[in-house]
Amino acid sequence: MIQHKDLDDPGTHEVIVVGGGIAGLSGAIYLGRAQRDTLVIDSGRSMAKWEPVVENYLGFSEGVGGEELLRQGRKQASRHEVRFADDTIQEITSAKGIFTLRGRERNYRAKRLLLATGIFHLPPEIPGVRECLGHSMFFCKDCDGVRVREKRVAIFGANNEAVEYALGMLMYSACVMIAANGEKPHWSAQHAQWIEEYELPVLLERVRDVEHRDRQILSLQLEKGERVMIDYIFTTRGDVFHTALAEQLGARIDQDGQIEVDLCMRTTVPNLYAAGCVTPANCQMIIAAGQGAAAAQAINRDLFEESLKNHSLRRYREVQLREESTVPPVK
Repeated sequence: MIQHKDLDDPGTHEVIVVGGGIAGLSGAIYLGRAQRDTLVIDSGRSMAKWEPVVENYLGFSEGVGGEELLRQGRKQASRHEVRFADDTIQEITSAKGIFTLRGRERNYRAKRLLLATGIFHLPPEIPGVRECLGHSMFFCKDCDGVRVREKRVAIFGANNEAVEYALGMLMYSACVMIAANGEKPHWSAQHAQWIEEYELPVLLERVRDVEHRDRQILSLQLEKGERVMIDYIFTTRGDVFHTALAEQLGARIDQDGQIEVDLCMRTTVPNLYAAGCVTPANCQMIIAAGQGAAAAQAINRDLFEESLKNHSLRRYREVQLREESTVPPVK
C-alpha cells in the first residue's frame, strides 16, 4: 500500500504529532493504520513515566507500568510505519497551510498538527516528596484513591479543591487530614462548614520534611519538631499546562489554562488539533488515549476530504494504476 506522502513536497509530512505520551501515541497508531505519513516528535517528558503501576487502564487486570505502556504504544505505532524523532519543539509557525516546527535538533513541516504536549503536576516543595511520586505521593484521587483504603492520608492544600479532595477521600479512608503547609487557608465559608460538619482535622503548621523508606511515606516532620504519622499524600498545589506552542499559533486557551477544542479535538486554529491532558479533559490515561484516537480520526477524515477537493487522491491512484495490480483476476 502506498503511504500518502506529499508527491509535490516529500519533505512535508501529512501529520506531525508533538508529544509521545498516551494521547500522542494513540493518535499516531490510528494515523499509521490509516496509511498517513506520520511523525511523532517526542521530548520524553510524558507524566505516564511517573506511574509505576497503572491499575485503571482497560485490559490490564493486574495493572501495567506507565513506562511499559509507553514502550508498547511506541512499538505498536512503529508497526504501522509511524516514524519518531526524539526532539523538543521550541517554535511553530504557519504559512500557506503548512506548519513549520523548529526543534533543538532540526526543523520539520506538516499539513496537520496534533499537539499532545500534556501537563505537569506541581508536587509540594518539601524535601523527600519527589522520591515518593507515584508510590506514596499522588495527584489524582480518581486514579489512586483506591490504593489508600484504610490508610492515613494527608491532602496538601489550603483551597476549596483541597477540602473537596479530603471529603472525597472519606470514601476510601476514615483517617484523612488537610495539610495547609503553612499557607493561610482560603477556602470558602461553605467549605469551612463542611470541614466542621465532617470533622476533618486541619494541620496549619509548615512541613519541614517527609520521612520515607523505600519511597513509602512514614511521617510528616513539622517545623516545631513534631511528627505526624501519615502513609500517603495527595496534593492540590496546581498544574502547568504545556500550551506555549498552541499559543504561538494563536489557539484559544480557556480560563484554566487549557487548549480549547471541539468534539473532534479541533482547536480554534485551522488544521491544528490537541488531545490529552493539555485540553479540558479529565486527566486520565484512558481518556487521553481516547482523545488521541478521536483527533486522529478527525485528521484522517479532513485529509481525505481535502484530497478529493484538490484531486491529489487522483495522483495517488495514477501511481497505483501504473505500479500495482488494480483489478482482481477472474478465473
